[in-house]
Amino acid sequence: MRRRRLTPAVLSALLILGGSTTAGTAPAAATGLAAGSAKPASDGLVTAMQRDLGLTREQAEARIVAERAAATLDPKVRKAAGNAYAGSWFDAEKGRLTVALTPDAPADTRRAIEASGAEVRTARHTARQLDAAKARIDRLPAPAGVSGWHVDPQAGTVVVDVVRSERSDNDVRRFVSEARESGPVTVRTVAAAPRTFAAGTVGGDPYYTGNVRCSIGFSVYGGFVTAGHCGRPGAGVSGWDGSYVGTFQGSSFPDNDYAWVGVGGGWWTVPVVLGWGTVPDQLVRGSAVAPVGSSVCRSGSTSHWHCGTVLATNETVNYSQGAVHQLTKTSVCAEPGDSGGSFITGDQAQGVTSGGWGNCTGGGETWFQPVGEILNRYGLTLHTYSG
Repeated sequence: MRRRRLTPAVLSALLILGGSTTAGTAPAAATGLAAGSAKPASDGLVTAMQRDLGLTREQAEARIVAERAAATLDPKVRKAAGNAYAGSWFDAEKGRLTVALTPDAPADTRRAIEASGAEVRTARHTARQLDAAKARIDRLPAPAGVSGWHVDPQAGTVVVDVVRSERSDNDVRRFVSEARESGPVTVRTVAAAPRTFAAGTVGGDPYYTGNVRCSIGFSVYGGFVTAGHCGRPGAGVSGWDGSYVGTFQGSSFPDNDYAWVGVGGGWWTVPVVLGWGTVPDQLVRGSAVAPVGSSVCRSGSTSHWHCGTVLATNETVNYSQGAVHQLTKTSVCAEPGDSGGSFITGDQAQGVTSGGWGNCTGGGETWFQPVGEILNRYGLTLHTYSG
C-alpha cells in the first residue's frame, strides 16, 4: 500500500478528526484522554482486536478500559508492596490486575492492594530475587539453540526458551545446567529461534537505509525512534517516497535494539501511528506501560496492522548477532521490513519492533524494545497529541 505524504493542512484535519474517534471512557487523569469522551478506542482498533484476539465488540471495549485501569494501578501497587513485591500481570479473563506477594507481606499491605481493585496471589520468590537470577543468566554465553529467557511472574521462575530441534545439543544442555544454578528456572521449548525483521514521520511507515527497509516507531521532538539493527549513527535515511529524511543520531545493537533518527529536509514529526486501512490512523497520547496480559497492536511497513497480547517483559533474546536485553515479548506476528515499527496499546506507545519468529500467515511471536528506555537513553520527548 502506497500512501501520500501528508501536508500540514491535511495532518491538522486528521488530528482533529482523530481526536473525536479515539477517545476513551477511562478517567482523563489516568489515560491522558479527553474528558467526556464516549468510546474507549476507535472502531477500527476494536475491530482489529476482535479479529486477532477472538473477542466480541463488547469484550474488546471492556478489555481496553480494564487494561487502562490496570496500567495506571500497576506502579502504585509495586510501590505499596515494597520488598514483598513478586510480580504483577493483567488477568484478561477477570479483567483486572493480579499482584503476587511473598508470604511475609504485612496484612495491611495485602488488604490495601486488594482494596485498590487488584487480586493478590502468594509467591515464593520476590521480583528482586527473580531479576537477580535473570541477571546472572545474562552473563552466561548463550548458544544459538537458546532463543531467550525472561522472568515469568505468574510461574514465579525465570523461563529459559530452547529451540525444540536443539534441545539435545551439548552446548544447550550446558547452558541450561548453568542457568539452573542461578536460581529458580523453568525450561520451555519453542518452535524457532527469533530473528530481526529488517528487509534488505508516522509510526509504521517505511524508511530506507541503503538497501535495508525498516519501519518508523514513534515520533519524538526532533525525529523518530526505531530499531537499532536498522542503522548505525551517521547513516542517512530516505522516506517512503525516496526523499531525504535525516540521519541516525544514536543506535545500539546488540545488547539493546534501539535508535533514533533526526529529521529534516521538509519532514516533520506527528503523534500518529498508521492504521494501513485496517484501522484509522491512531493518535499517540502517552506511553503508560501495559502490564503482562494486556492487549497490544503493531504497525509495520510489511504486514501492516496486527494485534496480540503482552506475554513477558524484561526478556533477554539471543539473536544470531548477539543477545539483546530488556525486550517485551508478545503474541503479535511480524515479517521482514516491520523492524522498528510501532507497538501500541489503545493510544499508549509501548515500544519499537525488534524481532521474532514466524509470520502473519502461520503466526508467531514478536519482541519490542520499550519506548521509555529509548527516550531515557537519548533524552528524547515523545510527541503526543493532547487534544
